[in-house]
Amino acid sequence: MLPERGPSKRLDAAAPGFEKDFSDFLGRNRDTDENVDRVVADIIADVRARGDQAVLDYTRKFDWPGAELSNLRLPDAERRTAAARVPPAQREALVFAARRIETFHRALLPRDVDFTDATGTRLGARYRPIDSVGVYVPGGTAAYPSSVLMNIVPAKVAGVQRIVMVVPTPGGVLNPLVMLAAEIAGADEVWRIGRAQGVGALAYGTPSIAPVDKVTGPGNAYVAAAKRRVFGQVGIDLIAGPSEILVVADTLNDPAWIAADLLSQAEHDASSQAILITDDAAFADRVAHAVETELSSMARADIARASWRDNGCIILVPDLAASRPTVDPIPAEHVELAMEAAPAEALAQRIRHAGAIFIGRHTPEAIGDYVAGTNHVLPTSRAARFSGGLGVADFLKRTSLVACTSEALAELGPAALALAEAEGLGAHGRSVSIRLNRRG
Repeated sequence: MLPERGPSKRLDAAAPGFEKDFSDFLGRNRDTDENVDRVVADIIADVRARGDQAVLDYTRKFDWPGAELSNLRLPDAERRTAAARVPPAQREALVFAARRIETFHRALLPRDVDFTDATGTRLGARYRPIDSVGVYVPGGTAAYPSSVLMNIVPAKVAGVQRIVMVVPTPGGVLNPLVMLAAEIAGADEVWRIGRAQGVGALAYGTPSIAPVDKVTGPGNAYVAAAKRRVFGQVGIDLIAGPSEILVVADTLNDPAWIAADLLSQAEHDASSQAILITDDAAFADRVAHAVETELSSMARADIARASWRDNGCIILVPDLAASRPTVDPIPAEHVELAMEAAPAEALAQRIRHAGAIFIGRHTPEAIGDYVAGTNHVLPTSRAARFSGGLGVADFLKRTSLVACTSEALAELGPAALALAEAEGLGAHGRSVSIRLNRRG
């Protein structure tokens, strides 16, 4: 039997009614039930109307009563002073991570395309960086220097010329690690603002803050709602929901390892989700017991326990090698395949929907969060069905190129005319036919 404090769900793929129970489990809403959209809409409208003063008022209200217009933008010297307080070992770790992230994302840079087809028409596509990007960085109780690197380094690799970082600083206190990450990654501006007002200021601009073209970065429900609101005015990366991890584990694992992996995401937030898929009920019991042991000594035990209790799940399947039909419908932000190398690789090849896949029992998800080099900004809430993680391409625009000679136009024109006529768009057709009648 599972410990009394195990996850809220335990499912058996071989049991009657599994499909319905599994579907019900997947359909549960883990997003906050807080009605924040109206509040966010009012804040953004206020920022558009009152600019700097609105940003200052909300910053004083939510984060820093001592804020002034003169100190919202962080001077470079103050940033460097804060960054200098980071211990050498942590500094070296951030530099190490940044280099790996840069190397990986440089490998992802797309190449321009330019060729002439059989009709003599020149076709191509070129990639150019977005001019300016705003990066939202959480502040307060949770500070994530790794997220600074994951957002800014790919933007720099893409060639973005202006990168504006906004981060709330409760009480005006700077987080040295976040400041160092901004220094290493190459933020051009750092503003001590956050929440919906920070997103609104990035999108629409104020007299002090020039607007950007795209906003990226994680945040709470208010930040997510704000990004939804400003989409269209600016681009956004994705709407980040609660963190997720799915671990597919065989019985050769140490249960404590798997418990630690599950809790690595459960500790983010009570709405986070950790799921174990295994083919052995006794091993599942051992992992559930190991989770309770780990929780007894965790600093964020209350958060992780609530996540595991309310949103966790253990799923028994007959055969791990054939577990893709259970993995793909989830489709999780992080998928760990804690198995022997060959079956793990084979399963990884078959999985179609996942934000990131970690292959083999010596590849904990946390390596991807920090130093693998891949990006930890990943789709959640089943969005891996249609999107992937943040990458260098998110900071580039693709422009198509077309160039026809008179001979090429003669080849293409009749079909274009036929389609324009079918759509009832006469001027479209005329713009082609007038050239066909005057070739040479």
